[in-house]
Formats: sequence, structure tokens, C-alpha cells
Amino acid sequence: MVDWRKYISINSEIRFGKPCLSGTRISVGDVLSWLASGMTHAEIMEDFPQLSTEQILAVLAYSAERESITKIVAA
Repeated sequence: MVDWRKYISINSEIRFGKPCLSGTRISVGDVLSWLASGMTHAEIMEDFPQLSTEQILAVLAYSAERESITKIVAA
């Protein structure tokens, strides 16, 4: 699994502190939305040539880790 910490950063000055791919203004949410809409890795990299397969996989790894620590508290 890709170590997402190498590719994703959070900076309060960029995209209001949303997690983004380091060195870009492309957020984790942007990439997830593109994938959810059916775009392939190749299509995303064609539209955004500065991105790599490793960065896209880092977004998925980051999301998987965040989901695994999410807890639902019953009211």
C-alpha cells in the first residue's frame, strides 16, 4: 500500500485546509469525486498531467485510513 503521507498535505492556506496532493491545489475530495464519477487513473492523469498513479493511490490509501478510524456515536 502507498504511504499517503508522502503525497498528501494539509495547509490552512491552501483550499481552506482541505487535504491536498502536495505541491498542488488538487484536493483528496477532487480525486475521489473523479474516481466516483467513473474516471480512470489514466483519464485523470491525462486531464492533470502533474499527477501520478502513486498520488491517486495515495488518495485512496488516505481515504481508507480515515474511514477505518471513523466512529459513529449513538445519540
